[in-house]
Order: sequence, then structure tokens, then C-alpha cells
Amino acid sequence: MEEKLRILFCEDDENLGMLLREYLQAKGYITDLFSDGEAGYKGFTKGKYDLCVLDVMMPKKDGFTLAQEIRSVNPDIPVIFLTAKTMKEDILEGFKIGADDYLTKPFSMEELLLRIEAILRRVKGKKLKDIPFYKLGNFMFDTQKQTLAIGDKVTKLTTKECELLSLLCAHANEILERNYALKTIWVDDNYFNARSMDVYITKLRKLLKDDPSIEIINIHGKGYKLITPSGEDQLEGGNDLHVL
Repeated sequence: MEEKLRILFCEDDENLGMLLREYLQAKGYITDLFSDGEAGYKGFTKGKYDLCVLDVMMPKKDGFTLAQEIRSVNPDIPVIFLTAKTMKEDILEGFKIGADDYLTKPFSMEELLLRIEAILRRVKGKKLKDIPFYKLGNFMFDTQKQTLAIGDKVTKLTTKECELLSLLCAHANEILERNYALKTIWVDDNYFNARSMDVYITKLRKLLKDDPSIEIINIHGKGYKLITPSGEDQLEGGNDLHVL
């Protein structure tokens, strides 16, 4: 079973804080709520978190200061700021500190959830992007040399084929959302890029047909799913080989 993700949530409005915490927990996230910046930092040093949601205007320590202190400990942790401030200077300050996103109050809980999910997908993609090798069924996929090998047959992939297959491998046996893939690889999800991605999906299917246990299926209205026999990471020499 996949381990639940943990969110550090700092909000000094007690009612709003409890409401959002209950909502996020109902959506499957372990959410720890703190009512001021000092308590938030102490909580961060004692726990392991995947993302921080920080109110900017808090007693004892504001969200900007807290974010800087958190980033000094873990420079890679995603941060979303929540604030009633709408001044351009405040928003720029948040992004200057390194905010991954910024929501001004009032906002819907659904919007916050969607932004959290989008950031965590990006983070997951970045973490898995640097894996040099994937063992994909009977295939060996070298992401650096851009080759896909099965037995003595080695195929050189184009850059786009390599990027798309890497993204599919990073989300193996999960839905890879169509728009996310387009924006990650083609930057823009316009009609022409969408048609181009369909062509590359067709090419990858042809390349993978030598192993019938591997399949790329369409998920109507959502995206694609790379179906592959489940495996476990092999840690020989670090995380150099990821077995799917």
C-alpha cells in the first residue's frame, strides 16, 4: 500500500484551519495543523513532510519567514502560501522566497486540493526523472543514452520518445494525465501538440509490442496508463535501476 503523504499546515484562523485540515485528511493526506509560525517550525523539525501550506499573516512568525527557515533545512520541499493580501508586492515576495503556488483568500477547498495535487505530481516527476535505467518487463530502457533494448535488439529513441516514455515509466500502472504530459514535455497543451503526442504514443506502442506484458492504454477523457508487471526497486549501486 502506498504511504500517505504528509502536509504541514499553518493557519491562525482556527475555524478555517480545522475545516481545511479535516477536508485534506478526508482526501487521504495526513495533515498537521499549527496556529502560528513558531509552532509550525517546531513541528517541521520534528516531522517528515511532503508539502507545506502556510498562511502569510500569522502571530509570532509570519509565513514568509517560516518558509525561509523551512527551506534552509529542506530547500526542495514545496510551499503554498495562503493570504488575504492581494497586493502585487506581496505576491512577488512569496515567489521570490520560492513559493510553488500562492492562493489569496477567499478560495475554495477544491482549488487548494487541485493545486496541491498538481505540485506533488510535478515533484514526483522530477524525482523519478533522473533515474538512468528502467527495467520495463523484458525491456531495458536507458534514459541517458535514449535507448530501448530487448535481447539483442536495441532501438535509439528520439528525444520526445524518450521524454514521453520516461514520464509513462514514472507513472507506471497509474493514469498519466494528458494535459500534464503535454505541459511537461511540449509546454503548451494546444491542438497541434496534442496530435503530436498521439503520434508518439503510437510509436511507443509499436516499439513495446515485443513484450506482450507491456501495454499503453487510453483512459478515456483522462490520459494514458502504462501497464507493466509490478516489480520492486533494486538498490544495487544506489537507485540506478528502477524495476517496473
